[in-house]
Amino acid sequence: MATRTLTVFCGSRSGADPKWVALAEEVGREMVQRDMALVFGGGGNGLMGAIAGAVIEAGGKSTGVIPESLLAVEPAMEGLTELFVVDSMHTRKFIMSERADAFLVLPGGIGTFEEFFEIWTWHQIGLHNKPIVLFNAFDYYTPLLHFLEQGMHTGFIRPEHHCHMRVATSVREALDGV
Repeated sequence: MATRTLTVFCGSRSGADPKWVALAEEVGREMVQRDMALVFGGGGNGLMGAIAGAVIEAGGKSTGVIPESLLAVEPAMEGLTELFVVDSMHTRKFIMSERADAFLVLPGGIGTFEEFFEIWTWHQIGLHNKPIVLFNAFDYYTPLLHFLEQGMHTGFIRPEHHCHMRVATSVREALDGV
């Protein structure tokens, strides 16, 4: 079986509880066990650095894509298989999307939300037909999922578009979904 490439969107911060870093590391290790390659935002901080570090340590393939403007505030991850320094966030997301066989969204902040919503929108308008898994670890995304249900029930989100993403609550379920 050929290596699948998984683009992971996640926080450039670690969160207030060490469980978030442990979760990202577990995902990274399990990806390598499943012969999955990582494409991510390229930063060495937070959950991004944790997942990439776990992939690297386990001997997996890792590709980072980081805008040049972020390098002043966020160091690129060391030891990557490939690192692309690009001109903009738009170019970053385009490259990450092009290299992906599927998308996994771990906990994160505003940037992660933006990446999730953009890739979900791209699916909705037919720019890709790749699996999207929202990893609702420790109920992190439960309030967002309730909000999205509200959007569906009020007629602003079509049920068929809501079904374009899957929700997982464990590492196994998340990686099985991609």
